[in-house]
Amino acid sequence: QVQLVESGGGLVQAGGSLRLSCTASGRTFSSYTMAWFRQAPGKERELVAGITGTGDSTYYADSVTGRFTISRDNAKNTVYLQMNSLKPEDTAVYYCATPAPPLDYVATISPAYDYWGQGTQVTVSS
Repeated sequence: QVQLVESGGGLVQAGGSLRLSCTASGRTFSSYTMAWFRQAPGKERELVAGITGTGDSTYYADSVTGRFTISRDNAKNTVYLQMNSLKPEDTAVYYCATPAPPLDYVATISPAYDYWGQGTQVTVSS
């Protein structure tokens, strides 16, 4: 059974940085796309960033391009989201997710993802 465990959220001032981590277990990590979604109160869940199994293809939402970086360490079964220049509008619960089939691209819609972490809260104060 695939399990995803996120960590690294917290409270930070605007302009600050945080790094989220998501450790996966239950299957061969390097074969699968990984993604970070977020959901703010009253808003739909949105894809923030994604990375293919080999790491050779990434996707970023326009709102985070240039500020966030997704990476993965397949030896540690872990995907990271480095978040810099944080803004109050980045406040949300951040979720790690991965699809059941081994895709060779980053799917951009949440129904494509079958396994989800429990979420970690990121709060950016102004």
